[in-house]
Amino acid sequence: MATADDVRRIALALPGAVEKLAWGRPTFRAGQGGRIFASLDDDQAIGVRCPRADREELIASEPHKFFVREGHDDAYAWLRVRLGALEDEEELYAVLLDSWRQAAPRRLLEAHPELGGGSGP
Repeated sequence: MATADDVRRIALALPGAVEKLAWGRPTFRAGQGGRIFASLDDDQAIGVRCPRADREELIASEPHKFFVREGHDDAYAWLRVRLGALEDEEELYAVLLDSWRQAAPRRLLEAHPELGGGSGP
């Protein structure tokens, strides 16, 4: 089972990632002053970026793993992930990396094409 320590370790290993408290919770940002790509809700769940168009499909396909906080996430491109439902550390890395890609500034993405952050079409 993934833990809050695993989230912190993996998130901070991503290029330019920094940790900053916000709303009394640890958040992880893509670069100093950058956008949040993950937040620790508690020791059981994290919040990550997810296009709103993709959320319903993810939640429908794996409701034991993905959810939204009603009244909080409705208007945002954000999804919650239950840490205990993740298969392994590789899946946690994939979730965090996908969210990091969505939050990282273009210069950071271009500096790390090995992470799928090239300049694109």
